[in-house]
Amino acid sequence: MQENRTIPKVEGKSQTANMIREGYQFLRNRRKGLQSNIFETHVLGEKVICLSGEKAAELFYDTEKFIRKGAMPKRFQETLTGEGGVQSLDGAAHQHRKEAFMSLMSADKINQLKEMARGQWERKLSDFEKQQEVNVYKEAQELLLRLACQWAGVPLKEKEVQEKKEAIIQLFESPVTLGYKQWKAKKARQVLETWLGGLIKSVRKGDLIPFEGTAMKVFAFHRDENNELLKERIAAVEVLNIIRPIVAISIYIAFEVHAIIQHPQEHKRLASGDEKDLQDFVQEVRRLYPFFPFNAARVKKDFTWEGYTFKKGTLTMLDFYGTNHDPSIWNNPEVFNPMRFKEEPITPYNLIPQGGGEFVLNHRCAGEWATIEVMKVSLDYFANRMTFDVPKQDLSYSLVDIPSIPKSKIILKNVKRKNY
Repeated sequence: MQENRTIPKVEGKSQTANMIREGYQFLRNRRKGLQSNIFETHVLGEKVICLSGEKAAELFYDTEKFIRKGAMPKRFQETLTGEGGVQSLDGAAHQHRKEAFMSLMSADKINQLKEMARGQWERKLSDFEKQQEVNVYKEAQELLLRLACQWAGVPLKEKEVQEKKEAIIQLFESPVTLGYKQWKAKKARQVLETWLGGLIKSVRKGDLIPFEGTAMKVFAFHRDENNELLKERIAAVEVLNIIRPIVAISIYIAFEVHAIIQHPQEHKRLASGDEKDLQDFVQEVRRLYPFFPFNAARVKKDFTWEGYTFKKGTLTMLDFYGTNHDPSIWNNPEVFNPMRFKEEPITPYNLIPQGGGEFVLNHRCAGEWATIEVMKVSLDYFANRMTFDVPKQDLSYSLVDIPSIPKSKIILKNVKRKNY
């Protein structure tokens, strides 16, 4: 029987200010200082157990030990995820709702998304050739909004594009901000939920008929585990939980182009257009570059793990960024090296930029496959289907700002379609 062990503690009062100040590095810095993949601290007004690493991720996604109810701060729900969405559910309710999401992620649906993405990039590349300067991050946001609405069955009028784009950006660019920015993001979500809620109502009345298998059709008529239709607002939240993450891929696309610019040798390997080379490059972008820093859950019932005692109700945080940069998992983790995946296998718990575990049973992001495929299509366009000049700019990115985005947003000039 393993002896009881005391969880290492961060001394001092609340660490909330330090968490905001240090961003992605907060949990990682404490872990290094304490030389432990588990430690206790105080943030957001309560005691928190912090975890990092592959074994810790496997523990964190054990649904017998952790639940999501009451774990995510309310202001995150008011901006990033929406109240009543799948991220806040547990048990049968979570599995039932998650199955609806996974029905959108079949091979046929993902292939449809890829074809739509290619069509969007073809049109966008024609636009790029007419522009003196291209802002990759901003252009990707617009493209991805059009793609997300097209795939989700959400009608988007041309005059609505900029307004809806700016509102959705507020949701994922301001989840950890305070004051006016957070208020703006909250208002943006209310506007978006009202818009989508109205469309859900039109679908149910028969005034709007989306294609079968689209998010709009699925969630308009989805029934919960009690066989009741979702409230219009909850259905709107879930449709937005398809659209928002797709638009947020714009961050990854900016980092993809960043990697192309900074690592020309790796860029050359993509010239063949080989699917595995594109996949490995995308996975290394997702591993190395900062995206979502951590996730939270609460202990479901008292248990002991590796001699450490977890008490029911304790808030627990898993370090995504730290796990993706863990030297005990990854060889030279700070080095961009897509070739690593030929020797370093990906498991459900070591590469976790969008969560870990299984898709249906656990809280791994349902849209992870969609993210990877859209990134691959986008990467192929920037790496193999266009040429461009890179003007002088600030390509640095912060590990304090959440989300982190390259300072210049990635500026390109003289974009031309490649002639084959």
